[in-house]
Amino acid sequence: MLIGVPLETAAGETRVAVTPETAKKLQAQGHRVLVQAGAGVAASATDEAYQAAGAETTDAAGAFGAELVLKVRSPSADELGLMKPGTALVGMLNPFDREGLGRLAAAGLTSFALEAAPRTTRAQSMDVLSSQANIAGYKAVMIAADKYQRLFPMLMTAAGTIKAARVVILGVGVAGLQAIATAKRLGAVIEASDVRPSVKEQVESLGAKFIDVPYETAEEKEAAEGVGGYARPMPPSWLERQKVEVAKRVAQADVVITTALIPGRPAPVLVTEEMVRSMKPGSVVVDLAAPAGGNCPLTEAGRTVVKHGVTLVGETNLPALVAADASSLYARNVLDFLKLVLPKDGGFQVPMDDDIVAACLMTQAGEIKRA
Repeated sequence: MLIGVPLETAAGETRVAVTPETAKKLQAQGHRVLVQAGAGVAASATDEAYQAAGAETTDAAGAFGAELVLKVRSPSADELGLMKPGTALVGMLNPFDREGLGRLAAAGLTSFALEAAPRTTRAQSMDVLSSQANIAGYKAVMIAADKYQRLFPMLMTAAGTIKAARVVILGVGVAGLQAIATAKRLGAVIEASDVRPSVKEQVESLGAKFIDVPYETAEEKEAAEGVGGYARPMPPSWLERQKVEVAKRVAQADVVITTALIPGRPAPVLVTEEMVRSMKPGSVVVDLAAPAGGNCPLTEAGRTVVKHGVTLVGETNLPALVAADASSLYARNVLDFLKLVLPKDGGFQVPMDDDIVAACLMTQAGEIKRA
């Protein structure tokens, strides 16, 4: 099959959907891979590296004119104009963007959004949300350490002792757990909060203290367990109690990292303006939920600002700041997904009896397939 790998043109996007490593594997499977010139440069993958792996260098028209196009972000209007009806598209296409899916359907594309893969053991190797969240959690801590004008570890010197930084992490999914592990390596004292009681053991195993908020009703406990690996909105009674406990920790924190996101919904507010006012001058908040409105109302998406003496970081694409490794993991996710639609004994297929393929299929034959 003819596979195209375009250069990503979205603002700030540095990742690439196929690396020389995965290009070589696709070539070995008998596919022809066309990579747009410069597509991997920002991710430390040169055109020469792709050519050494057996891929061919082409222009945008060549990459988008392929039978199967592999991308990181959904194509722009100009890019859609380069694609032929019937083209297969695989990428992170935002399953909740109905308008965007409508454009893909109108272009006659058979498109797959990898973010929609079910949270099952079988789908783990193609879970792009987890692979990219892992990197975001790491980078959030590194940015916080850079913005924070003190050291993370305790340091005993002849001039005196420097206290370890106090880090509070709100939301303990993949990104939160990686943030805990990274902050621990840097020597910080860490507390973490999440609405799911099941993560307490994971938090403590990484050396952090869990901010425990007791459940007073069956409704609260049921909501806390979540569905499909995601948290559910908690009852107002529990949220109020959690806010009180979190506010105490935030006031004492040097760094706060928020990671709470519910797919398809605005990000919940975890750090209020009042909490920010209570923080020490020079403290840092890194808000991973900035693309969805932020876990702090003072966060400005795409900007780093100082308010009430606190630095608020609103980066909207943290994985793109670690483009080489982010692309490496993403490209392997894509490669594993392609095994489901590119069987060894035939051409491109859409096996709707496969739960992963069925969940990821967004558009086909001019229609939006997602309910």
